[in-house]
Amino acid sequence: MLKKFSIIILKLFGWKIKGSIPEDIKKLVLIVAPHTSNIDFIIGKIASFYFNRKLQILIKKELFFFPLNIILKSFGAIPINREKASGRVEQIVNKFKNEDSFILSITPEGTRSYNKNWKKGYYYIAQKADVPIAIGFLDYKKKEVGIEKIISTSGDYKKDFKIIQDIYKTKTAKYPKKFNLSEIYNN
Repeated sequence: MLKKFSIIILKLFGWKIKGSIPEDIKKLVLIVAPHTSNIDFIIGKIASFYFNRKLQILIKKELFFFPLNIILKSFGAIPINREKASGRVEQIVNKFKNEDSFILSITPEGTRSYNKNWKKGYYYIAQKADVPIAIGFLDYKKKEVGIEKIISTSGDYKKDFKIIQDIYKTKTAKYPKKFNLSEIYNN
């Protein structure tokens, strides 16, 4: 039912859904980019119904106030303290290890604004939890949303990121000047 709903709603706005998450993959880190607008979340959430999987998302803890916290938790949101980095990766890795099925969606840009350097936490989470990374995308030029590819971490961040970077080079953000891929290797 939700799968048809998502197709119809996105089709009404001219969007298509691409790719899939194989049924046998129960745990993964889903990265989604470009992320330059609040609309990205809405399109991504509607598209997630198509994949018929419960997604957990990291959202800044400042948004967890009543009554918004109730809505966010119903969407699978996990509050994250962006100012305190210690222990976050291990906390999420433990969630992966303790759950039978866990899909964590992360926007590695970490913000909707221009960001010179992406956050690497998604990579370390996937590596330490021994789960694959699904490369999710929104492409405003083609009006496509979905999963482009699923990769395993090799332990060589630059090598793996080159694969990710090559995919995102072909995607257009809602606000292209806010999307950066050129200096990511420098962090």
